[in-house]
Amino acid sequence: MYDTIIIGGGPGGYLAAERLAQAKKKVLLAEEACLGGTCLNAGCIPTKTLLNAAKRYAHAQEAHKYGLNFTGLSFDWAGIQSWKREVVEKLRGGLENRMKRYGVSLAPGRGEILEAPQGDRPGTIRLALNGGDREEQSCRTILVCTGSAPVRPPIPGITDNPAVVDAAGLLAIAAVPRRLVVIGGGVIGVEFAGLFASLGTQVTVIEMTEEIIPFMDKDLAPLLRRAMKPVQFKLGCRLEAIHQGTVQLVTKEGKQEKLEADTVLMAVGRRAVLDTWGAQDAGVDLGPKGLTVNERMQTNIPGIWAAGDVTGRSLLAHCAYRMAEVAVADILAFLDGTPAGTNRMRYDAVPWAVYGVTEAAGVGLTEQEAAARGIPILKASLPMRLSGRFVAENTFAGQGAVKVIADAASQRILGLHAVGAYASEFIWGAAVLIEQELSVEEVKQLIFPHPTVAELIRDALWELS
Repeated sequence: MYDTIIIGGGPGGYLAAERLAQAKKKVLLAEEACLGGTCLNAGCIPTKTLLNAAKRYAHAQEAHKYGLNFTGLSFDWAGIQSWKREVVEKLRGGLENRMKRYGVSLAPGRGEILEAPQGDRPGTIRLALNGGDREEQSCRTILVCTGSAPVRPPIPGITDNPAVVDAAGLLAIAAVPRRLVVIGGGVIGVEFAGLFASLGTQVTVIEMTEEIIPFMDKDLAPLLRRAMKPVQFKLGCRLEAIHQGTVQLVTKEGKQEKLEADTVLMAVGRRAVLDTWGAQDAGVDLGPKGLTVNERMQTNIPGIWAAGDVTGRSLLAHCAYRMAEVAVADILAFLDGTPAGTNRMRYDAVPWAVYGVTEAAGVGLTEQEAAARGIPILKASLPMRLSGRFVAENTFAGQGAVKVIADAASQRILGLHAVGAYASEFIWGAAVLIEQELSVEEVKQLIFPHPTVAELIRDALWELS
């Protein structure tokens, strides 16, 4: 009998397996596709690999501004795709080796809850193995990490249309499209738009809201959009139908328009995977967005926990990592009969990032969210061009900004948001400031290295008003 069976081998699942095995627990990890989940195989890692190639190509085109000259500059899409596959396979192999090193049992197949654990009675998982065999395994605890899947809205012409792809399909495309229409101006849509526009594709993004990245601070989202100069954005529009490569939409003024595309990316969001693993038979509570869990990642059924996208909370790989760690701490307390401890999920300091030729990142409250909560604030925003390193290393020296938001009464930092180079790399530091509830004066006393882009955070604090 296993101490824990984990259903799903994405970031939350494989990290939980590793942590439990490190604690000397007997663990089985069931994954019906590839270890690493969407993030490693058809999401974060392959996307960033392709984006890196696109960034290098875009920067090379601007190299003459640095006094560097190239002749015959071109890209080889097949070679870029080959490098992407090499990166993914190398990382996946590393994951498999880690599981073996820690003694995690891997089951290549789908796991389904037949019976939930109850008191001293173990739970039962049925494994539909990829080779066709079926077997049942018992366990003391269950962790559900089944992740999420792309949303397919009920738009005429989407189903069985070879021109319409999701993110995984676009990642595997054989040739760079001449014309790409992206449906959805969220993180996935914006990253792919920047990627292919950098390679010369004519890109149009259709977004139903009034701005891209709807959760982004309203002062900074336009900066990111304007930095993506080759991309055409159609905001406040409604998609009506897709006929082969013809996209029909209605503009915010109510006018009918048609766009022609070689490829249409459907990037309107993702949904928690709540079927195929026995959720209803197990009796777990399902909310409108995902599996219902508390701050310790417990479901309503003792002995069953969940982590990652399946909860519908913060669909980010790094959040799945933290959810997994919280769940593991609680599972270990359950298995060992010890107090639960202080590990719990907190969502106010979860950073996010958008990767592209121009990056964006944020953590904590936006100005709009603070206003909705009735919190009086101090705010300040500084352009990236005030950073010596940013100007020295970027030809787009006028693009980008750092914005800081603090509670007017307590002076506690509530949010930090940035558009520009390295935003994804320094945003973790802002998360620490918010998580530790540091005040403006406390952070002003810290020493930031110079020259860095991150020191704009400190500079912005001196501008708060």
